[in-house]
Amino acid sequence: MKILVVGSGGREHAIIRALKKSPQADTIYALPGNGGIAADAICVEGKATDIDRVVAFSKEEKIDFVVVAPDNPLVLGMVDALNAEGIPTFGPRANAAILEGSKVFSKNLMKKYGIPTARYETFEDAQAAIDYIKATGEYPVVIKADGLALGKGVIIAQSFAEAAEAVKSIMEDKAFGASGNSIVVEQFLEGVEVSVLAFTDSKTVRPMVSSMDHKRANDNDEGLNTGGMGTIAPNPYYTSAIAQECMEKIFLPTIRAMGEEGRPFKGCLYFGLMLTKNGPYVIEYNCRFGDPETQVVLPLLESDLLEIMLSTYHETLAETEINWSDKSAACVIVASGGYPVEYKTGYLIEGLDAQGQCKGATLYHAGTRQQDGKYLTAGGRVIGVTCTGDSLKMALDSAYSAVKNISFTDMHCRTDIGKKALDALEK
Repeated sequence: MKILVVGSGGREHAIIRALKKSPQADTIYALPGNGGIAADAICVEGKATDIDRVVAFSKEEKIDFVVVAPDNPLVLGMVDALNAEGIPTFGPRANAAILEGSKVFSKNLMKKYGIPTARYETFEDAQAAIDYIKATGEYPVVIKADGLALGKGVIIAQSFAEAAEAVKSIMEDKAFGASGNSIVVEQFLEGVEVSVLAFTDSKTVRPMVSSMDHKRANDNDEGLNTGGMGTIAPNPYYTSAIAQECMEKIFLPTIRAMGEEGRPFKGCLYFGLMLTKNGPYVIEYNCRFGDPETQVVLPLLESDLLEIMLSTYHETLAETEINWSDKSAACVIVASGGYPVEYKTGYLIEGLDAQGQCKGATLYHAGTRQQDGKYLTAGGRVIGVTCTGDSLKMALDSAYSAVKNISFTDMHCRTDIGKKALDALEK
């Protein structure tokens, strides 16, 4: 089969490396891909959001299957356009991708169908939101831009002053553009965060191995929110009992709700959960594989990813066998200094071989480019360094050992990825 993966980051690199293992996979293309992905797929020029370009390329090259990985093209309707041309795809149509594309929609859906989530109100007027926050007087308070914001549209305000500033920044200053025309103001939940990705064909839900993301830029969960500075799998807080509760109260009800609304969801559905003293709650949905969660989940997959993806498209997921390793995985993100705000690119990356890899780990390239046979930095998150091991500690030790082999100007990474999980395992 000829396969096209749309996207350019570490998540896409992880998907491509997993797809390469399938005996059915012949040629894999990436649009646009990046410097590191070029070692594993044929990179094609274009923007991941250019629907016409992706459709035209798929028709010209007679692509057999397209994996649309990022949120933007899914929300814009790339799957709809490909399906209209008879091209099989992995990913939800636009009317289902709204589950991530609009936080107002997802919160209202959860309220309507009794899916546990934080108490909230939605606003289209900044002053009305500020007045509500002042009247409620509960801090911290969570303020979310309605639309897509590169994973950065959520602000946890510790005081009224911070909350009012956040509302003005999102709604009046348009920090996230039109995504901030509406906002959600919600109750702050306390507990342990868990990420669960799940394959679904609109009827069957097959959860993947749980994971724990590390969103803050600096150690001890300090600094600004990022797209993710590292992750581990499985998440030790996510027990089999909690998994069963999530299936009954969250996963299946969500898929059924989307069906009831005439928005059948097919592809990968990401559940961002908070394990509270009152049970699991949904913090957010994503309509695709998470980044960097994919970089620790897919290395633990023992089954054929392409076969699973095809079964979601053909709605035969219930009959498809999916096996997972009982090992642990860890991913440490190597980033540009200054990320997620201002940072410079174009620095030479030392320690990589000709394939963009280094000994003892799998490197998933997020923001790299090639020049004269060398790898240069080309983004905020540069490389995800992933290792598996018989224990989480072994996986983390291997990942951090590999990180020491990599260097570039202003390189930054957290040194405490997995610490919370290790503490939980020792209790």
